[in-house]
Amino acid sequence: MIIQHIPTEKCAQIWSAVEKFIVEAHKHDSEDYSVDQIRQFICTGQWILLVAMDKNVIKGAMTITFLNYPNDRIAFITCTGGNMIICQESYNQMVGIVKKFGATKVQTAVRESMSRLLSRVGFKNRYIVAEQRI
Repeated sequence: MIIQHIPTEKCAQIWSAVEKFIVEAHKHDSEDYSVDQIRQFICTGQWILLVAMDKNVIKGAMTITFLNYPNDRIAFITCTGGNMIICQESYNQMVGIVKKFGATKVQTAVRESMSRLLSRVGFKNRYIVAEQRI
């Protein structure tokens, strides 16, 4: 599996190939943003798009935004969709890409089942996020 960054200017050309993975992942997301808004974030360069490819076939997609804190630049994974794409090798490739964007940490907000899966590549739970719509 090869993880590849898709430059912002290629967003429109590749969207039809990655949209199904974004839609699949979005089923589990909160109401924070729609699939159309995800596309807009990618196409305007606010988020980056990574794809997982095997033999030139896209097997998954991931979106990332960056948060700047006083001590770290966080690569915050906002969406991940696809099958069998979370393994140490693909994670290491993703880390190499986000480091080029200046990241010093990787974070994400996930369900418990995804947290267990991410523990395989070294993630540890740091926070519990609670919310109430007002």
